[in-house]
Amino acid sequence: MKPTDSSPPSVAVVIPSYKVTRHILQVIASIGDDVDHIIVVDDACPEGSGKLVESGCSDPRVCVVYHAQNQGVGGAVLTGYQRALELGADIIVKIDGDGQMDPALLPNFVAPIAALEADYTKGNRFYDLRNIGQMPAIRLFGNAALSFMAKVSTGYWDLFDPTNGYTAISARVAALLPFERISRRYFFETDLLFRLGTFRAVVVDIPMDARYGDEVSNLRIGKVLTEFLLKHGRNFFKRVFYSYFLRDMSLASLELLAGCALVLFGAVFGLYHWGLSVSTGAPASTGTVMLAALPLLVGLQLLLAFLAYDIASVPRKVLSSRLGRRLRGH
Repeated sequence: MKPTDSSPPSVAVVIPSYKVTRHILQVIASIGDDVDHIIVVDDACPEGSGKLVESGCSDPRVCVVYHAQNQGVGGAVLTGYQRALELGADIIVKIDGDGQMDPALLPNFVAPIAALEADYTKGNRFYDLRNIGQMPAIRLFGNAALSFMAKVSTGYWDLFDPTNGYTAISARVAALLPFERISRRYFFETDLLFRLGTFRAVVVDIPMDARYGDEVSNLRIGKVLTEFLLKHGRNFFKRVFYSYFLRDMSLASLELLAGCALVLFGAVFGLYHWGLSVSTGAPASTGTVMLAALPLLVGLQLLLAFLAYDIASVPRKVLSSRLGRRLRGH
């Protein structure tokens, strides 16, 4: 796919299917003619989503892939990515089969990738504040917390709503992904952002409205917050090591090291002498207080400078424009 091509890019839609029999046929019927392939991945669905699609849908664009064992939404999407690459798609869109995502918005997700303005696009339900009231309060709070953690761990500081599953990706970039390392379940969307960040792919938010009907969500925000926090912490340290010490070293690398060292010294020194003062009843001298406070203040300033550099380093140069059509197949 090149910006000078006269023919439109080939688009494949991946629909992970697990307990979505009430909605999936309607979702497929709503997908427009600008899509070339519709890949339904039956993730060992106990309701038989795949069989329902095969028996109830005559659309020649549809193919059904079956998992013998449930692999989670991430596993289903990655299987769909693999099939889309085999079919020669240029852009791969992922939508859910539960009716929450409007297929009419699909061109909005495809256009920035086709124009080589993005490598990956994802939905954001928080653009229009008038529509946020539709979102249940627990989801609103959970998404705000998860969004902040995702900004820190992925380095995409300008993105929000990281667990939004309405996405599109350039096949060139999808072919780079380490499929075997990406989280298979609810952490999939955020872990994928982390992997894209290691390639410095350009990611763009697409405004969309949330639609809530009688669908059943299997995601429990309270249950996953702790799990997500640990995984975000792991990805953050990986990202910092990859970006600032393994692949490159810059002034920001030195600011981070010096800032951490000074804050640690100031905190340990200050706590030690505070405890000593409490136990002896003798107040710490002015020099001792300054020797604890000054490293803390300087260290915090260095860490803030590092943070400012990190925020300003969000990828801006589209990766897919520098790649061949597809670097490898799956």
